Order: sequence, then C-alpha cells, then structure tokens
Amino acid sequence: MKPVVWFRVTAVLFLLFAVGHTFGFLTFRPPSEEGRNVWTAMNNVHISVGSSTYSYGNFYLGFGLTITVIQLFEAWLSWVLGSMARRGIAEARTIALGLIAVQIFGLGLSLRYFSVEPALLSGLTVVTLAIAVMSMRRAGAVSG
Repeated sequence: MKPVVWFRVTAVLFLLFAVGHTFGFLTFRPPSEEGRNVWTAMNNVHISVGSSTYSYGNFYLGFGLTITVIQLFEAWLSWVLGSMARRGIAEARTIALGLIAVQIFGLGLSLRYFSVEPALLSGLTVVTLAIAVMSMRRAGAVSG
C-alpha cells in the first residue's frame, strides 16, 4: 500500500485512541471503597498555590484533557504526513520517525502504569507509522 494510506490509518488509530482515552478517564470510578475514598479526597481536598485553589482532581482532569488534545494533534499530524508523503516531501519521514519514538515511549509507559489497551494502540501506531516510513523508501517517495 502507499504511504498515504498507512498515515491515514494511523490518523484514525490516533482518533480512536483520543476518544477511548477521554471516555475512559472521564467515566472511570474506582470499584473499591478505598479507591472511592482516594477519588473523593482528590476532588474535595483543595490546595492553595499563590492566589489560586486547586484539587488533585483538577490536575487529573486537566492532564487527562491535555492528553486528549495531544492525541488529536497526533491524528492531525499523521493525516498531514500522508499529504506530505504524497508530494514527496522528505521531512515527512523524519517527522514520522519522531512520532514513532514518542509512541514507543508511550507504549512503555502504558505497560508500566496503565493497561494493555493503550499499550496495544501505541503498538499499532508504531507499526502503521513504521510501515508508512518503509513504504516511502520503497516507493521512492522520499530520496535519502
């Protein structure tokens, strides 16, 4: 298949990743009493920093939504990389290699701190991006 197809597949995977991540972290509720106590404390205990007041629940929500934004950016970037590959722009390969590195780190973090599902999606994006990069070389879409 052409590189553009692989980049578009990757974009769809990133979009699914963003939707799944957002739904998962917004709807998660701890199943145990101890977990619910921590959840409650995260949301009800506030700390003051300067003139602002926050809770750890605010930080959790803010970081989670930031991850969603980053995943949506990665989806957009993958789509753009497909257009760049189609036009034979050499930098598409370099950017894709950087995105592969980010996903490899994400895969490791998911395995260590989260679950198999996000690790699987990170792994799939690594594979589709790698195939896109390799198909760029084979197709002669990028010289060098």
